[in-house]
Order: sequence, then structure tokens, then C-alpha cells
Amino acid sequence: MDCNRVLVSKVKKVIVAFTLLIAFLSVKVDAFAQSDSATVPVDSVVAKSAQAVSGEHGVAEHGKEKFEPTKVIMEHIADSHMWHFWGHTSMPLPVILYTAGGIEFFSSAHFHHGEEDYVGAHNTYRLVHDKVKVVGANGQVDETASVLDFSITKNVAAMFIAIFVILLVFISIANSYKKRVGKSPKGLQSFFEPVILFIRDDVAKPNIGHKYAKFMPYLLTVFFFILFNNLLGLVPIFPGGANVTGNIALTFVMAFGTLIIVNLNGNKYYWKHIFLPNVPFWLWPLMVVVEIVGVISKPFALMVRLFANMTAGHIIVLSLISLIFIFETLAIAPVSVAFVIFMDVLELLVAFLQAFIFTLLTALFIGMAVEEHH
Repeated sequence: MDCNRVLVSKVKKVIVAFTLLIAFLSVKVDAFAQSDSATVPVDSVVAKSAQAVSGEHGVAEHGKEKFEPTKVIMEHIADSHMWHFWGHTSMPLPVILYTAGGIEFFSSAHFHHGEEDYVGAHNTYRLVHDKVKVVGANGQVDETASVLDFSITKNVAAMFIAIFVILLVFISIANSYKKRVGKSPKGLQSFFEPVILFIRDDVAKPNIGHKYAKFMPYLLTVFFFILFNNLLGLVPIFPGGANVTGNIALTFVMAFGTLIIVNLNGNKYYWKHIFLPNVPFWLWPLMVVVEIVGVISKPFALMVRLFANMTAGHIIVLSLISLIFIFETLAIAPVSVAFVIFMDVLELLVAFLQAFIFTLLTALFIGMAVEEHH
């Protein structure tokens, strides 16, 4: 079969798979990706620390606000209902709540960074550690009130931006294949074709076997979705800077998708190995438990690996920057910046590596489920 036609088919399927996967991801992440970050703007803390560094030593020692690196770092890597740009400039994001009284829709700007309550149509709401809570008649948070938060948070907004970029890229590639049938690749087509062929020839075929074509759309979807979000997360300014793949809710949904695909496509030999392993009868109950744990632990490892690696990278970079404010001297700045640049280059490698590892292990698990008995 002509290679170009095969690639056109795969790219089309990738676009469809992206749409379906992201629709599922967005609903899940909206509901579960709420963090415990503080609502105090990060920039205010950094600004006050910068004032101390800039030489305003006239303030008494007890009057200076102590720089708290842990608080600042956790605020940067956590999700938020506001997207901070610089200084006091930030973009409010839509808050979508489902309560017993009905659906509430309003801007997060009404919270004024958590300093004020918002009186909605059904309830009064308060932002507590970046979670929206219902305020009772006594002015206290009502923990018994049920609130489902489907807000477009910073991570969700960043994910939509990544989806938009991905669709632009792959629609352009698909159109190039349609217009340049039988011709050599050009532009984005020539840049991404080796990557697509790499996933097919070095990831899918060796691990899945002759049934690889059925799973190529999902593998390409997973790879490019993780890669684009990782790369955007390394950009320190809008539209980057969000820790999307460092959100365990999102990695959970992606790992759960792998779990579903693996087990839905498992053949009779796969299930026989789990429930009827070739072991002595007295060992059978233990082995069944071990195999079932293995079914769950494989996607669990995917979830934790991606979450931990991406979050750790952001924490290290922010920790190195925080050294300037911890030592309260610009003398440490050249050393700190040098290490930050080194870590950013390393994170660029990790961005590709984590996308590759997640895709490779997914292909391996699928291959184990569809492997024919010899």
C-alpha cells in the first residue's frame, strides 16, 4: 500500500481520536482537577520579596514579609481559577458550578483573588484554597453543600489551547497529503512525517505486531497530546506555563483510557492467563489476585510516572529561581539563572521522553493483550 495514503488515513484518524479523547479528558479534568493552592496571588509575594532584594532595608526586620518558597512554588504548579500573567495583571476564567439549586455561571473575577464572596442566583460562594465553596446563612462555609465544579481552570484552558494548536497542525498535514499525492513531503508535513513513522515502525509494530494499525490513532493521539502540553508547559509566558501533564487528574484519565483499551481488546489467551494461570491448584487463588493487581498497576504506573516527572521538573526550576529571593542578594542570580537554563534544556528532553515512554508502554500493554497464543 502506498505510504502516503496510509499516512493520510492515519492522520485523519488521529484528528478524530483527538476530538473524542479530549472531549472525555476535558469533562474529567474540569470535575477533578481542583487543587489546594492558596488564593493569594503569587506575584504579590514575589514582588514583596523583590523589594527586599532591591535595597529597601529601611523597613524593620520584623516588618518584612518572609519569602516562602514552598508556597510560591506550589501556587505556580497548581491549578487556578485565574491565569496570572505578570505583576497584578491576570485573566479571570469562567466558573461553572452545578449545585442543588441549579447551574451557576460567572467570572472568577468576582472573587477578587479570594478576598470577597460572590452572591449567585442560588447561593453565596467563596474561594477557599482555590476551591469554590457554598457559604451558609451564618457567613461560614457550608461543607455539607454539594457543589460540582466544572469550571474552565488554568489547566483546562491551557489544554484547550494545546488542542487548538494540535488540530491546526494535523489538519494542515492532512491537507498537504491530499494536495501532494505522490510528491515529496513539504513544510509541517516533512517535519512530522518522521515522527509519525517512528511511532509506527519503532513503537507500534514491534510491540503490537500485525494488528498495530488498529491502535495507531490512539498511540499517535497520546504521544502528540502529551508532547504538545509538555512543550507549552515549558513556555514561561501566556499561552504557556500551565502544569497540565503535571496534574494527576489528567494523567489518571489518560491511564484509565489505556486500561479500557487494553482490556476491551484482550483476547481469550490474555484473560485465560489472568483467571486460569498455568500453576498448581493450591497456588491459583494467589496468582489470580496477583494478575488482577497487575492489570491495575500497569496503568497506575503510567499515571504516576508522567505526573511525577513533569511536576518534579517544574519544582526544580522554580526552586532554583527562588534561591535569589531566599539569599536576598543578586549575587546568586547568575548561578541560579545558569542552572535554570540547564534544567530547561533538560526539561525539553524530558518533554519528548515522557511522551515517548507513555506511548511505548501503552503499545507494550496492548501488545500483551492481543498477542496470539503460540
